[in-house]
Amino acid sequence: MGVTAVLMLPLLLLGISGLLFIYQEVSRLWSKSAVQNKVVVITDAISGLGKECARVFHTGGARLVLCGKNWERLQILYDALISVADPSKQTFTPKLVLLDLSDISCVQDVAKEVLDCYGCVDILINNASMKVKGPAHKISLELDKKIMDANYFGPITLTKALLPDMISRRTGQIVLVNNIQGKLGIPFRTAYAASKHAALGFFDCLRAEVEEYDVVVSTVSPTFIRSYHVDPGQGNWEASIWKFFFRKLTYGVHPVDVAEEVMRTVRRKKQEVFMANPIPKAAVYIRTFFPEFFFAVVACGVKEKLNVPEEG
Repeated sequence: MGVTAVLMLPLLLLGISGLLFIYQEVSRLWSKSAVQNKVVVITDAISGLGKECARVFHTGGARLVLCGKNWERLQILYDALISVADPSKQTFTPKLVLLDLSDISCVQDVAKEVLDCYGCVDILINNASMKVKGPAHKISLELDKKIMDANYFGPITLTKALLPDMISRRTGQIVLVNNIQGKLGIPFRTAYAASKHAALGFFDCLRAEVEEYDVVVSTVSPTFIRSYHVDPGQGNWEASIWKFFFRKLTYGVHPVDVAEEVMRTVRRKKQEVFMANPIPKAAVYIRTFFPEFFFAVVACGVKEKLNVPEEG
């Protein structure tokens, strides 16, 4: 009996691996078919995540409208997508639109230009984001306003401009790529955290408002989206508990992983996705149920940070 069990174990593992592979392949093909011929608008398409979203949705056969504030970088992305397109599969030539979401005055006009590309929008991916780090008293009010324009007022202005088309057609999906700081605040990122809280609040409310029109609102909140080639260094982060905590909190996820999750969110019409390892997830729950403890840990970390020279 024991020998038979030992012999069966490799076969069982092989069978499970095969089933998992088949499931992943079916999911991948299903994801692509879900966006075939759909008009997909991606803001800040020239960012790391924007490029990966463009790649994933272009491969899936979507009709892309790529928005960004630098025309040369948009053209580079356009050329890259065209060069890797598979001739045996149906893909569409992306449309390029100049858009700076921090310039609220131009968003309405750009929204009309976006609608003119294909006459409608099926999926809007709000990806644009601006970051700033520093003590609150050293960040000017002008910079605070600029962060709010880029991360909050810009996305909601574009959303409001495109939403009537979705409502009239009774179909559509709006995806907000947000951040863990829409759930909890981290020191020295006051303006950024405030803008992410505001954006998450807006789209949570909007979700309920447009449900009757069959318009889906989704939020995808990773910890931090790290660059392609930068991995967290060891340094001296393990010197204390709070440093270990914030190191785990700020590890982030790769743009490829976030782009694949955005595709899954669109396919499954998920309402909310939180991409994080157990440490950040635990932090959100601790912030909710044990706020005094959470604030004490964060405050202790700030005090220690102010007394220790910055690394690097």
